[in-house]
Amino acid sequence: MHLTRPEEAMLSGKEGSATQKCMQILVALGEIYGAERLVKVSSVQVSGVSYKNLGDAGIEFLDGLAKDGRARVKTTLNPAGMDLRDWKSQGISSAFAEKQLRVIDAYGRLGVEVSCTCTPYLAGNEPRFAQHIAWGESSAVVYANSVIGARTNREGGPSALAASLTGRTPLYGYHLDENRRPTSVVQVKTPLESAEDFSAMGYFVGKAVKDGIPFFSGVRSAGLEELKTLSAALASSGGVAMFHMEGITPEASVGTAGAGTMSFTSRDLRDTRAMLSDGGSIDFVSIGCPHCSLAEVRTIAGLLRGRKVTKEFWVCCSREVKRQSDEAGYTSELEASGAKLATDTCMVVAPIEELGHKAVATNSAKACHYLRNSGMRVHFMTLEECVSEATRKG
Repeated sequence: MHLTRPEEAMLSGKEGSATQKCMQILVALGEIYGAERLVKVSSVQVSGVSYKNLGDAGIEFLDGLAKDGRARVKTTLNPAGMDLRDWKSQGISSAFAEKQLRVIDAYGRLGVEVSCTCTPYLAGNEPRFAQHIAWGESSAVVYANSVIGARTNREGGPSALAASLTGRTPLYGYHLDENRRPTSVVQVKTPLESAEDFSAMGYFVGKAVKDGIPFFSGVRSAGLEELKTLSAALASSGGVAMFHMEGITPEASVGTAGAGTMSFTSRDLRDTRAMLSDGGSIDFVSIGCPHCSLAEVRTIAGLLRGRKVTKEFWVCCSREVKRQSDEAGYTSELEASGAKLATDTCMVVAPIEELGHKAVATNSAKACHYLRNSGMRVHFMTLEECVSEATRKG
């Protein structure tokens, strides 16, 4: 790899041991993937924030970097394992909270913004078209590449943090034009009537194309909520990091020459929704994987108006969206029903199994996928059905 003089200085240790270690990570990664050089990034999103996933070894690694390392570009965090301010009301143990707060403290000492969300583009970290970034959260990676048109690979926690502390990432993969072309055309042959339909389609297509790039044709319209839940599902069932949608995403005019063809039918939609649901009773309901937008919080607040929840019900969002919700009065409406607006976290990375929950209802195919893998029973429902389940009597 060709390194500039400032990059050579970082690699030689002239700018501290943490920066040197990070540059070593990036050079090794670049050599593995055949990158000719590094490229400057405008922002970073770091995954691997929940103590549930990091453990004590992760804290030790972060503490080591924080001795002399500092973020060089805007850097935000993935969801933590709890609401950082209101963890007691979630039932989180003091032992878990102490460890989680140590993780957050280490990131803070590194100069990372403590905005724990999987939708950084709704919380002040929104790149522009064609900007190079280094993001680690899988659904945010898909959204950034596809809907915004920024450029990022699916970074792991260490490589994203290394990009933050150096301001660079290796120039390979989705940073290059030739690697952003579709590999499969998905002919959508059924109406998509809700965000949950987009989620189910993403889960079906992700399994089929694996780490390819699908090009969706036949979709009449799609807004922010539909595109972010599609992004999440594509990244959970497969290794998708980018998609195109005819007439909707900014790089869809790239063309489909050489791409294979598949269909998504009403039967595929019905079968996928059924496959994502287990039988039995439900003891926990959660919406917000990826984190809710303000529009979704407003819709949920409206559905809960005049009703009381009978089960633990989390509505997960970023702290920025909660601030907006507070100002608009939606938070007080939610809390009046007994629901909890859970910030900084979500049902996937929080230790909900330690809280005694066994079966979760959610409108997210991504959440169903990961919760089922952790031993929970899951029920895939629409947003309206989730609210009805949360307020069901008897």
